[in-house]
Amino acid sequence: MRLGRVMGTVVCTQKSPSLEGLKLLLVQPLDEQLREAGEPLVAADAVGAGAAELVMFESGREAALALNELSPGGWFNTADAAIMGIVDQRHVEEGA
Repeated sequence: MRLGRVMGTVVCTQKSPSLEGLKLLLVQPLDEQLREAGEPLVAADAVGAGAAELVMFESGREAALALNELSPGGWFNTADAAIMGIVDQRHVEEGA
């Protein structure tokens, strides 16, 4: 899993049926020191994250699997990234 910060929402007029009912959020990937680490991406929200929240997300097949239960009819979800948790706090060992 990776860390990211929610930057905002994404609105689509047309999307795959497997994404119906899922909120799409724009996420900025972060490193362990909460510095930007790559380009922002769109992630399907499985946990109800909001603007500016620190989140855990996954991409690739793992993201699609995490969203299967939320997809209408249990379809295989087409998402390439999914938010799987909201970070309440983090601890980094000094010197790590």
